Amino acid sequence: MNQIILMGRLTRDPEIRYSQGASPTAIARFSLAADRRYKRENGPTADFFNCIAFGKQAEFVERYLKQGTKILLTGRMENNDYTNRDGVKVHSYQVTVESMEFAESKRAAEEAQEERRRREQPDADGVLPVREALDA
Repeated sequence: MNQIILMGRLTRDPEIRYSQGASPTAIARFSLAADRRYKRENGPTADFFNCIAFGKQAEFVERYLKQGTKILLTGRMENNDYTNRDGVKVHSYQVTVESMEFAESKRAAEEAQEERRRREQPDADGVLPVREALDA
């Protein structure tokens, strides 16, 4: 069985394309940052997953998701190994989305986005705030 369940935030706005042919199908690509439950000192605090959705799921992504949106998704992990121009085999993975839903209310999402914007604004003296990651 190949099933993965992830909850996290989109790291950037999704890329949407439509296939060619008689009945074009929506294809959405996005990256999801999922926080780690247990964090090691000086180690990463999140894992990043490249995701792809097709059809109705991709149309949902196009209509409702943007950078910072928190979602819960289920899907399957697929490896996309290929050989590059130099003849080197490259190993990559992506999550093919089977279902997804919002993981927070619209109001909570707006408040989180406002908080992120506030942190990136300089104070009255023109000084940017120190990021929380540096404080830890």
